[in-house]
Amino acid sequence: MLVLGFNNRVTELRYLSDESEQVSTQVAALKQTQMNLDAQIAYATSDVAVEEWAYAEARWIRDGDYPVSPLSPQESTPAPVPELAPTQQVVGNWQIWKALFFDQ
Repeated sequence: MLVLGFNNRVTELRYLSDESEQVSTQVAALKQTQMNLDAQIAYATSDVAVEEWAYAEARWIRDGDYPVSPLSPQESTPAPVPELAPTQQVVGNWQIWKALFFDQ
């Protein structure tokens, strides 16, 4: 009975040791996730992040910037449309002779 009891306790120890390793791995992963989230929170509440958001997304300007306002199509001057000069077709000598002899 003593040997069987000892065997059961050793088996239970292995099972609990494996479970302890799994839990410690999960704890380490959760701590890493918490550190990443803390870093993101620290960045999001920093002045650098606020300035980056204001400049990129809210379209605010900094001192020394020159704001550009696009004009609406009614107020803008139309861009000139270039006219293409007609190109002359290259006519071969045989076509000239054919036109002289056979065309009216």
